[in-house]
Amino acid sequence: MKQVVIYTICMGALLSSCNIYKKYNRPDVDMEGLYRDPVSVNDTLVSDTTNMGNLPWEEVFTDPQLQKLIRQGLEQNSDLQTAILKVKEAEAGLMSSRLAYLPSLGLSPQGTVSSFDKAAATQIYSLPVVSSWELDLFGKLTNAKRGAKATLLQSEAYKQAVQTQVISTIANTYYTLLMLDKQLAITEETAVLWQKSVETMKAMKTAGMTNEAAVAQSEANCYAIAASIPSLRQQIRETENSLSTLLFQAPQTIERGSFDEQSLPEILHVGVPVQMLSNRPDVQSAELSLASAYYSTNIARSALYPNLVISGSAGWTNSAGSATINPGKILLSAAASLVQPLFNHGSNIANLKAAKAQQEIAAINFQQTILNAGKEVSNALYDFQANKEILAQRTLQVEALQRAVESTESLMKLGTSTYLEVLTAQQSLLSAQLSEVSDSYQCMVAVVSLYHALGGGREIEENTK
Repeated sequence: MKQVVIYTICMGALLSSCNIYKKYNRPDVDMEGLYRDPVSVNDTLVSDTTNMGNLPWEEVFTDPQLQKLIRQGLEQNSDLQTAILKVKEAEAGLMSSRLAYLPSLGLSPQGTVSSFDKAAATQIYSLPVVSSWELDLFGKLTNAKRGAKATLLQSEAYKQAVQTQVISTIANTYYTLLMLDKQLAITEETAVLWQKSVETMKAMKTAGMTNEAAVAQSEANCYAIAASIPSLRQQIRETENSLSTLLFQAPQTIERGSFDEQSLPEILHVGVPVQMLSNRPDVQSAELSLASAYYSTNIARSALYPNLVISGSAGWTNSAGSATINPGKILLSAAASLVQPLFNHGSNIANLKAAKAQQEIAAINFQQTILNAGKEVSNALYDFQANKEILAQRTLQVEALQRAVESTESLMKLGTSTYLEVLTAQQSLLSAQLSEVSDSYQCMVAVVSLYHALGGGREIEENTK
């Protein structure tokens, strides 16, 4: 009769717990209009068939010195090394969840010596091997294993996110160095030219073509330019130190190329929106967090059902109840226990409700992460387009100001222009030249940002998963 009752309870529980064994399925997410077109008034970008984020970072960043630094960063960066260790930790957790399916074995030897009223001592011993095996009737172990798998994949996604961040940060810092180098070179060249201008002004004063005020003003501007040079050198030194820290090394000089030699993709493809789900490590992580919450909910649901554990032991003993026998005999035992939660039922239901709430939160975070990814891609596309237009106009401005400086200098020598006009033209030219370098740098940053926003820099094997 007891067997029938137990069988009935188990079958009823199995029929009512079918959902516990279901694997996680991706929910419907809104991907429409994820990217904004930076040019068209239609707002929504027509999706490309290719994705810049799938390009290896070596094809995007072609500077040999930058490639060397990125490789060094991937090998030594402390954040990335920590993320790799997190993956190993998750792998150990998954291994532990898989081993939970196997029975546990333990050796539990026991021995006693007793004597009553000074009689001869009695020695009793037992040398059993104890085994315990929990049957996964209601998916507790299965969901724990699947949750551990999701945690492992999430840690791998986090590692990929750190890797893409390391690549992007190194590239941005490297381009910052090149920009500062270029601005320093322009400033130093300008300082030399202005020193020559001061000498010219002094000669013109001697010839009676100008006055002391013009000479003094020219000298003051020359000193102002010279004073900006140490500041630029300081920024270069600090940027080198920052990049050295990224590479997990002591502050030192960074070998690098030149600003004018840089070449980055001109045509930027973003791919179809659905690719965001497989390319962005943070999107992967958000979805895997949702999957982990789903399995946590199933684990909480399985706590409402009976728990069946089979245990047994086998070994040698000389204890025969009230007597001892020598030599010892083999003792075998087996037992099964079925535990159905009753008095803690309210607590289990509360845990289930909490798990469901966490699952809903994870679903909202997943959708929000996708929207944030679309925002970053849209911003990077528009920044690149806007900075290209700015750079084109800035180049024309520099060319015009160069002609203006040449003209005003010639007119001043002829006496038809004043030193103030010359100084104004020179100052405007320097400002425009520095801005032109900055604008070009912003175009580089926009490319890096888009590559990062599209999940670029992933390991090659990740593309096939």
